[in-house]
Amino acid sequence: MTSEGAATGLPDGTAGPPLARRAGTGVVGPQDAAGPGWVVPDLRDPVRTIGRRSFDFDHRIAVMAIVNRTPDSFHDRGATFELDRAVAAAVRAAEQGADWVDIGGVKFAPGPELPAADEVDRVVPVVEQLAQESDVTISVDTFRPEVAAAAIAAGASVVNDTTGLSDPRMAAVVADSEATIVITHSLAEPRRPLAAPPQYDDVTASVVGFLRERVDRALAAGIPESRIVVDPGHDLNKNTVHTLEVTRRLPEVVALGYPVLAAVSNKDFVGESLGRPRGERLAGSLAVATVSAMLGARIIRMHDVTESVDAMRMVEATLGWRAPVEARHNT
Repeated sequence: MTSEGAATGLPDGTAGPPLARRAGTGVVGPQDAAGPGWVVPDLRDPVRTIGRRSFDFDHRIAVMAIVNRTPDSFHDRGATFELDRAVAAAVRAAEQGADWVDIGGVKFAPGPELPAADEVDRVVPVVEQLAQESDVTISVDTFRPEVAAAAIAAGASVVNDTTGLSDPRMAAVVADSEATIVITHSLAEPRRPLAAPPQYDDVTASVVGFLRERVDRALAAGIPESRIVVDPGHDLNKNTVHTLEVTRRLPEVVALGYPVLAAVSNKDFVGESLGRPRGERLAGSLAVATVSAMLGARIIRMHDVTESVDAMRMVEATLGWRAPVEARHNT
């Protein structure tokens, strides 16, 4: 964890701006900042090896690319459903600079039931082929323990569970492996709609309380702190107003002390905030990804890889964590 008065380190070994802890937040920011400023998480185990790559989340924002082997994905409408297209998209994402590739075989949103064996058949071949082609960190987006186990055996090193360990067997599967778990806030059963519109007295407090309880569940199952990531679940069982509030108050999620994943790409809260249909949400997605990173998120889940990598590398350069590729202007 970062101590008060410590300095951020730049890639060349020099010191960045000094940091000071903000009371009650569990986060630190520049000592001379006026107002909220930017947020540096006070993380448990900020330096982690996940799969075949290492991440220093004190000075790095990872970009997680999305590859869906589903015929009904809300964004790509089945564009990568065929195996060869899914593999090509995953390899291309790694070549474009993605740090992680998240592979899903069934969407969380309401839809017809898909047997677990069919989900395994969708995701495992992509995991296997991507692991042969690249050292990129591979995650599997699933809520089923049997799918997670098969994907881990095939080469995945992260389980992205959008139900937040609702099935206790998932925690056991992850604990028995070397995989990292992403614990996401959501309330509905996967593939089923909520019985009524979501209601919260305090949406962010509810998210934080849920995540804290599910982290405790993971720890009790034997998953170490160094293999836990949390996700506030943008748009999952939340309306646009809820999701915008959770985003503004992201430092409260960051204060849990685990790397925060922000899955914001092309979601309905972006479209409704801007009045933009699907296919016209890139600028809004990049804006909210940047805001999330500045507020402490350390993994950004995005569809448009090249643009997202550039945006996060620019955030890192602005915060003094990354030297410019060139520094010739006015020299």
